[in-house]
Amino acid sequence: MRAIGEIVRNATAFKFRSDQSMMDERDIIAAVSRLFALLKAREIDYVLVGGIALLQYVEGRNTEDIDLIIAASALQHLPEIVVEERNDDFARGKLGALRIDFLLTRNRLFDLVRRRYATTQQFVEQAVPCATVEGLLLLKLYALPSLYRQGDFTRVNLYEGDIAALMQSYQPEMQPLLDELGRHLSAPDVQEVRSIVAEIQGRIERFKRSSGVG
Repeated sequence: MRAIGEIVRNATAFKFRSDQSMMDERDIIAAVSRLFALLKAREIDYVLVGGIALLQYVEGRNTEDIDLIIAASALQHLPEIVVEERNDDFARGKLGALRIDFLLTRNRLFDLVRRRYATTQQFVEQAVPCATVEGLLLLKLYALPSLYRQGDFTRVNLYEGDIAALMQSYQPEMQPLLDELGRHLSAPDVQEVRSIVAEIQGRIERFKRSSGVG
């Protein structure tokens, strides 16, 4: 069983090594505990997504922040969080030393994941509403066309690696997810996503044949 605070702390510790960073690590663990206590006390409806949610399903990369799907109106009930950036779909804030990225339910896909692709995962701190494998795949595939347009190939490679790991480990039915994405992306973007999924499926099949798996 994983501890959310330790995941974020370890990512921060890996990046920085100094007396100040050691202080920040302790602050981050305290901030994580405080965040989830606030969400529970204020009865905020949320779903954990991003790298920490991914680690409940596959071994993944370190992550220095927490990603939550949440209603924009809920942020009004969390004045302790300093919101630094915000648009219609996303917000970014800080609670002490902890960075939090919010996916806002004004976006229909984010709201869909919150309503239909969430389950409860047990962390050391507490049980947390967390995106399912299918929910994480929807979010990562949805993001890819935008990342390609931005030329953000560092994140493209990370996201495609996450998608491949989930597909290989859980073998989810991809066609229903692609059909759902068709309701939220333009036709060219959906076609690009379908091509990416087909390429990943091809790699998985080649791996199975070469290793004698399946």
